[in-house]
Amino acid sequence: MTSIPAAVVRVERDGGVATVTLDRPDALNAITRDMLLQLGAALEELAADESVQVVVLTGEGRAFSAGVDLKALGDRNLTDGAVGDHLDVPGRAVITALTTMPKVVIAKVNGFCFTGALELALACDLIVVADEAKLGDTHAKFGLRPSWGMSQRLIRLAGVARARLLSYTAATFTGAQAAEWGIAAQAVPQAELDETVRALADTIRSHSAGALAAYKDLYREALDGGLADGLAYEAATRYPIEDTEKRVAGFR
Repeated sequence: MTSIPAAVVRVERDGGVATVTLDRPDALNAITRDMLLQLGAALEELAADESVQVVVLTGEGRAFSAGVDLKALGDRNLTDGAVGDHLDVPGRAVITALTTMPKVVIAKVNGFCFTGALELALACDLIVVADEAKLGDTHAKFGLRPSWGMSQRLIRLAGVARARLLSYTAATFTGAQAAEWGIAAQAVPQAELDETVRALADTIRSHSAGALAAYKDLYREALDGGLADGLAYEAATRYPIEDTEKRVAGFR
């Protein structure tokens, strides 16, 4: 008889905002294959849900996520510093879902956020973090190589020198520093995090869903390609934004 994995991802919907919570608090929400599969399924469902405009990704308890649960890898051989397809296949599927779903995704980083978890956060559209949170890219510390986009996204947000410093030293940094360095969009005291993210989500969802989806796609294209290609893509690509006239009517 096949056992059903315990639920480690929780989804709550409220007024156009869906909150997806990594729910293994006793293990600081460490990432397992089951978590990635459940997270991927949740994101796929939300991507198709027209009632949802904004998705908030966060963790239960003291952590966003402590990163990959190395214990869950069992006796698998980590060849050439890679965690292997056991995690890489569902992990990359989650990253793709986060970056391509036509919703704005906010990473609400409430606590510890290391390595694979930081890669998940970097794949979100915005990171809002508690000042007191602890973050870091610890791949090098454990003899691992990044495989979910760390090498591409951290360098774009933090700059070449800062990204190299953080990755080479595996240094821990605070949420306040993440915002100062451009990794996070905003940092606030822990006590204000929930209210800040909700207000931000409500502001975003009040705008045109079609325009937001267009912006998300265009920003992704700009980051994924060169400037010239991005400008050409921006000029040539059309989007089904149906409420423009209604929204500009009062300003014409």
